[in-house]
Amino acid sequence: MNHNINHLQKMKRTFLYSSLFGVGMLFAACAEKSRPDLTLPCQNTIAIESTDTPESIMEKAAHIVPSPMQMEALKNEFIAFIHFGPNTFTRMEWGNGMEDPRVFDLKQLDTDQWCEAMKAAGMKMVIFTAKHHDGFVLWQSRYTRHGIMSTDFREGKGDILKDLSASCQKYGLKLGVYLSPADLYQIEHPQGLYGNLSPYTERTIPREVPGRPFANKTTFRFMLDDYNEYFMNQLFELLTEYGPIHEVWFDGAHPKRKGGQRYNYSAWKELIHKLAPQAVIFGREDIRWCGNESGKTRDTEWNVIPYPENPDTTSHFPDMTDEDLGSRTQLCKAKYLHYQQAETNTSIREGWFYRDDDRQRVRSVDDVFDIYERAVGGNSTFLLNIPPNREGRFSAQDVSVLKEVGKRINQTYTTDYLQGAEGPEELLDNNTDTYIVVGPDKKEIVIETPDPVTINRFLIQEAITVSSERVEKHALDAWIDNAWQEVATGTNIGYKRILRFPDVTSNKFRLRILESRMKPAICQVAAYHYAARPPRLEVKRNTEGNVTIGTMQQKFGWKTYTQDIARNLNAGFKIHYTTDGSTPTAESKEYTQPFALESGMVKAVALLNNEKGEVCQQQLGYLKKEWKIKQERPTVVTLQADRPYSISGLMYTPQINDAMPMSVKGSVKFSENGKDWILAETFEFGNLKNDPTCRYHYFKKPAKARYIRIEANEKITKDAIEYDLF
Repeated sequence: MNHNINHLQKMKRTFLYSSLFGVGMLFAACAEKSRPDLTLPCQNTIAIESTDTPESIMEKAAHIVPSPMQMEALKNEFIAFIHFGPNTFTRMEWGNGMEDPRVFDLKQLDTDQWCEAMKAAGMKMVIFTAKHHDGFVLWQSRYTRHGIMSTDFREGKGDILKDLSASCQKYGLKLGVYLSPADLYQIEHPQGLYGNLSPYTERTIPREVPGRPFANKTTFRFMLDDYNEYFMNQLFELLTEYGPIHEVWFDGAHPKRKGGQRYNYSAWKELIHKLAPQAVIFGREDIRWCGNESGKTRDTEWNVIPYPENPDTTSHFPDMTDEDLGSRTQLCKAKYLHYQQAETNTSIREGWFYRDDDRQRVRSVDDVFDIYERAVGGNSTFLLNIPPNREGRFSAQDVSVLKEVGKRINQTYTTDYLQGAEGPEELLDNNTDTYIVVGPDKKEIVIETPDPVTINRFLIQEAITVSSERVEKHALDAWIDNAWQEVATGTNIGYKRILRFPDVTSNKFRLRILESRMKPAICQVAAYHYAARPPRLEVKRNTEGNVTIGTMQQKFGWKTYTQDIARNLNAGFKIHYTTDGSTPTAESKEYTQPFALESGMVKAVALLNNEKGEVCQQQLGYLKKEWKIKQERPTVVTLQADRPYSISGLMYTPQINDAMPMSVKGSVKFSENGKDWILAETFEFGNLKNDPTCRYHYFKKPAKARYIRIEANEKITKDAIEYDLF
């Protein structure tokens, strides 16, 4: 990697920087120029020898750098996935490959709308599923009829990828392609090529097709079987006829295998490197899977990772799914060390493909923004899927979330509060090509702003192209009340680390490098402020009567993970509540732990930075454990208590299922002895299918009773979980 050495020699302002602090001393720096300790040449891959010690392995790890294409991919930061195809119309996540192409009943297409929304979100590239596992192609391929050419869309002449490529150029987005190696159509069709046990012979890519010549006259000769030839002919089309391709995405999923089919990846790789030299390859040596599809990120995401084989020559690339990939312990087990960054991929909807707008829920703005900060600010790339609907557009709710996320990113990360600050110029010049080398003894950097600033985000970047990822642990301090106070800590940094913490106001900040592999080079720091909003709250109570008040959990039932979004985005908020029906204020009781409540109205509010959030209120009924429940008939239950209760109303919670009624009506009766019943109230709750939320019926006048009977026009569960009395 001589370009890295040359780059080092051209650096004009790199020097060893150590800060000293005290009265009248903000920072001190060596006057002499310096550079990272390059005891070895920087490389993308380095072999581990049997004679290597743990120390020499760490030295090698400190010299693993991204390729130029990988570095450009890292700079994309936030990119889009688009899953579109027959599954959009069949409402299936995975098709079986034998769907009639005409199920793809597309009438119109608006790729400009896609790109406008993605641009508004701050995305820089879109990866399009040109062929998913069903084998259905969305471009005018020469090599199959199983695709858009066999549909009624534009009389069989439509080409989704062509439209998208034009829109990407119009809106300044890069384009990537997803071409599934697995192909159920080629597996299931009687004349299918996948696993047909054809011999390997020398074949020319691309295969000529009469009447469909290629403008690109490059040809290749490879030893291939039928399916690899088919796959590479299509790959040639994608890489030569749709403008520059910046990423090729190979999914490792296999819904079904046949005939011991093997992929000639070395040939695929040669084709890609020749035809799209700027492209990175996902699922192989350039980009790896983060290990989940939920948006979960690792606290420590190393991109310098171990390999059992040489990633430059192997055809086998295992999924990297362990929580610990690049620690010292893991690197010491390696045969090779390699730079391979992660993509944090997930979908904005419950599923990769669009199903409907009514029941397929969409991630909230908070959720997407939180993943953005964790992924981009955690040394990875955020890949968010947005599936077009059956009208060929992004749904309105998806567009709204994308635009709000983009607005929030701009509002948070446009103003750097360290502009005009005193400190190392190399870190404050907004130029990642300049840097300072930290250490080895005094690993501190102090920056002072002209006036106090309030921040809650701190961004740090290492000069990974010249000295790899070296920081293993770091901390941020602020000068408060004439003393340093630690406000945040982190592990590795790599391409980018965003520290998040509650608001801190100061005019002096200190970055400490606590642990590292050799001397790290820091190329940029910046400070920002996120306008934290008090979160929305919800009230819950368990069967024992203990009430909890917490942040409202998003109802998103696909690939869920445990992540406290409110803690990440609204750090420092406090909750105040009442149980007497009054509106809570800052003077109301602060919620710190669950409390017991027999029944009543709980109201709660979150307070943050002198801002009051939305008031949450929840009517809680009497505990079921206080009552004996007897089911008289499927639609009638009686409740008996040991003492009279004052009843003010009835709550009904619909039980969501396929047999859910449109409306429910019935009556509530009281009795003193369980034999003689008096009608207290009648009730009716409608439009339940479209709005399956908890409903309330308030009695005209509260009444006391030991025996209560509920009669309804629908079946009541044995424990009457649908109904609560308050």
